[in-house]
Amino acid sequence: MEKLLNGIVKFMKKDFEDHKELFKELGKDHSPHTLFIGCSDSRVVPNLITNTLPGELFVVRNIANIVPPYRETSEYVATTSAIEYAVQVLNVENIVVCGHSNCGGCSVLHNQEKIADIPHVKKWLELTGNIKEMADSLVPDDDPGAREWITEQINIVEQLKHLMTYPFIKEKYVNGKIKIFGWYYIIETGEVFNYNKDNGYFELIGLEK
Repeated sequence: MEKLLNGIVKFMKKDFEDHKELFKELGKDHSPHTLFIGCSDSRVVPNLITNTLPGELFVVRNIANIVPPYRETSEYVATTSAIEYAVQVLNVENIVVCGHSNCGGCSVLHNQEKIADIPHVKKWLELTGNIKEMADSLVPDDDPGAREWITEQINIVEQLKHLMTYPFIKEKYVNGKIKIFGWYYIIETGEVFNYNKDNGYFELIGLEK
């Protein structure tokens, strides 16, 4: 806790002062250009990865960067309501679903005993559907490394499909009013790959051609 408190002091003395005018404007309103849907993993820091300032990203984070399929419900739905608010109220121009390497949420799909005693996590991961089976069909059992990254990438693609079940997103996408991206972030290298839906591959962002 002391580290966090010291961090607050440092923020007030340095970072806040450096962007004092920006924070003054943000105190009145914000107009983020992008909805960033990422994993809750502590190693994934959206503003750091994208080099963005406060006010640019509307961030939703959960285990395994999951987008629940759209449904009318009276239940409490945190991710769904955040997506709805970002698109319908804030009118974001972009949606990014960002998965990452060494994702614990994707890993336990192949090792269910790890979540036997955490029923809410187990229930949440049911939203991944048949991702495990898809990965198993593509990668042999004796190559766990390849199975890991293919599971993480398939998961991103499936969440992009889930976004299109939201009628207000589909309408804006079809009319060219919103762009949707699927990113795969490699923690140990800092590389980010963007999903190309035309060829079905993740391509390195910034790669010189």
